[in-house]
Amino acid sequence: MSGVFVVTNDFPTRRGGIETFVLSLCEGMADEVEVYTASMPGDGAFDQGLAFRVHRDPRSRLLPTPAVSGRVVAAFRASGADRVVFGASAPLGLLAPALRAAGAHRIIALTHGHEVWWARAPGSRQLLRRIGRGCDVLTYVSEWCRDRIAPALDPVHAAAMVQLSPGVDVDRFRPDCGGAAVRTSLGIAPDAPVVVCTARMIARKGQDTLIEAWPHVLAVHPSARLLLVGDGPYRRRLERAAAPLGSSVVFAGSVAWSQMPAYTDAGDVFAMPCRTRLGGLEPEAFGIVFLEAAACGLPVIVGDSGGAPEAVVDGVTGFVVPPGDAVAVGARIIELFGDPARSREMGLHGRARATESWTWQHSRHRLSELLS
Repeated sequence: MSGVFVVTNDFPTRRGGIETFVLSLCEGMADEVEVYTASMPGDGAFDQGLAFRVHRDPRSRLLPTPAVSGRVVAAFRASGADRVVFGASAPLGLLAPALRAAGAHRIIALTHGHEVWWARAPGSRQLLRRIGRGCDVLTYVSEWCRDRIAPALDPVHAAAMVQLSPGVDVDRFRPDCGGAAVRTSLGIAPDAPVVVCTARMIARKGQDTLIEAWPHVLAVHPSARLLLVGDGPYRRRLERAAAPLGSSVVFAGSVAWSQMPAYTDAGDVFAMPCRTRLGGLEPEAFGIVFLEAAACGLPVIVGDSGGAPEAVVDGVTGFVVPPGDAVAVGARIIELFGDPARSREMGLHGRARATESWTWQHSRHRLSELLS
């Protein structure tokens, strides 16, 4: 037998960009993949709906301890797989030597944004180098991330890094995929200019900058609405900041994955002015939501953080803005609202770019090549 064994902490029912990335890759290998991941609330019902087998460790977070290593190796041997993919290289890539000894002849480890700070801190930098030595290929989601992760690796392993970025389902995320109904359900007028942001509510995503910019937008476009979709530890702070703006800021809360295309389509402009935090240790590595918005035909406003600007062509499919600069963000929103023809043109270019270069088919094909 042969197959692909995916070891990951980043998997539903947890929600996030990496979880979406790993699940989408696995769905493309459903006939040959098994997944080993952590236990999470609601995982039993979720796993029953998948077309491949998922092993759930008793722990809610996998760490490369001897006990976890033993359980992962046992499940790998039982699966009959001969190739391994780590959903995130750090820290589970440290299990690579044990899986190699158990029969894995090809090991691929995905890197994301958090490996950037692993590459900077002396102790974790050495661990990341060990991970590079244990795997055949480390991938990267953006050139920005590669430029910061590669120096921590042995030169031969740095040179072997390959880009594997997330993608978007352009059949689900498309213009007119349900936005009108979402507007009606939220009490937003069909002709109101709307900025939408779909993201977890944490400080890095920059929803606070949008709220700070909003009075500038309302001064020019008083019927405008800011639609914030998602939840997270930052939500209460955002709600307090938005309270003086009344109904012009709409908090939709957490939305089921099946409904995300329609909520994205409810906007005229997508904006997530993300920022880098903690002295450079917490960047935005890339941003699947930017691709989803582009696929819906929206112009995209992106914060200049990490690899996020690589998701747009500045001035063509959207704009890159200085992180935390509410005046600059507001000015770009006003510019797009005031020029609907240019806004539509940017959206068309973004949709074409997503369709040509950023589909999940592209990502899955690249992983298949790496596993061959």
